[in-house]
Amino acid sequence: MATPKISQRAKEMPASPIRKLVPLADAAKKKGIKIYHLNIGQPDIPTPHEFMDAVRNFNEEVLAYGNSKGLQKFITGLVQYYKRRNILVEEKNIQVTTGGSEAMIFSMICVADVGDEIIIFEPFYNNYNSFAKMADMQLVPITLQAENGFHLPPQEKIVEKITAKTRAISICSPNNPTGTVYTRQEMEMIARICQEHDLFVLSDEVYREFIYEGKHTSIMHIPGVEDRAILLDSMSKRYSACGARVGCLVSKNDEVMAAVLKLAQSRLCSPTIEQVGATAALVIQDDYFEKIAAEYKRRRDTVYDELMKIPGVVCLKPSGAFYIMAKLPVKDIEDFARWMLTDFNLDGETTMIAPGPGLYATPGKGEDEARIAYVLNVDDLKKAMRCLAKGIETYNKR
Repeated sequence: MATPKISQRAKEMPASPIRKLVPLADAAKKKGIKIYHLNIGQPDIPTPHEFMDAVRNFNEEVLAYGNSKGLQKFITGLVQYYKRRNILVEEKNIQVTTGGSEAMIFSMICVADVGDEIIIFEPFYNNYNSFAKMADMQLVPITLQAENGFHLPPQEKIVEKITAKTRAISICSPNNPTGTVYTRQEMEMIARICQEHDLFVLSDEVYREFIYEGKHTSIMHIPGVEDRAILLDSMSKRYSACGARVGCLVSKNDEVMAAVLKLAQSRLCSPTIEQVGATAALVIQDDYFEKIAAEYKRRRDTVYDELMKIPGVVCLKPSGAFYIMAKLPVKDIEDFARWMLTDFNLDGETTMIAPGPGLYATPGKGEDEARIAYVLNVDDLKKAMRCLAKGIETYNKR
């Protein structure tokens, strides 16, 4: 009797380029080697006590289903949070999601049918590939360049990718994985293209609090796109609460919000206790974010300065988030990343990075690039970068 076959969609689901090296890291740790994790955006900043206290003090006798749209207090708090950032929305414009990931999946399903296309700028957050596969639609990549800090190309380069199947343009600012903060002019260009070609714009703005130079421009700050703008957000990085899995989708398009609610009803509700914690965190004032941003800026400067000491590295200093996407002087970044875990250590220590190819949709791209997450304290980052520099030197001398 033949064994049943899994779906083609499941077979084609890409493995996480950030997590697939974990078995090699685990094996190195068993040998007593210390791993500096620069591969994943897991902040070491303590989760705010407001969040944790609210979770500890949750005293309902029954942990019941919540509203599919989200807890009322949380949604009310989000309206006020956005108002402080000059994003003026109403409660009806907000759908709470199980992390920013679900917000992206929901938006893809809502704007694109099977086989439709969404234009995206690469490199991009690797799980977008997986979400597109789940939604059975196609990402159409436009490759950005390290040499100009991964800023957007001219309008005509974007427009030439639009076809009869194009339904949306997806952007992320501040950007994961590049740290690029798009200018207002860039955001206005995207808005203009979407208006002229009747497209939605999906705007991932998870890292808006972490900007070191310049100013954040939300898609919601651009007039004239109210009917096509979908903002995607998350509490994970903002409040160093990645395990809480709470995010939201924001749109002033009533048809989008009605469709998203039906998707939300199919998964019943987002986590209740985590929404309670996130509601408490929403009252945290801006001085908290100013201190956190100052610390990340120190870390960014540390990593960038150390990278600039390595001959052959190409990258510009990013202005936001907590990532640097850099060209490294190695021919095969995947092989190098594995080798750093299996064959190399410096005084019993080594570094784990996120290889570039998994952050692209175009085959062959990113083969000499890596994303470095500066989520460790400055002393550890210096040690990690020393390992990386020595590793590159040793790898190339083999």
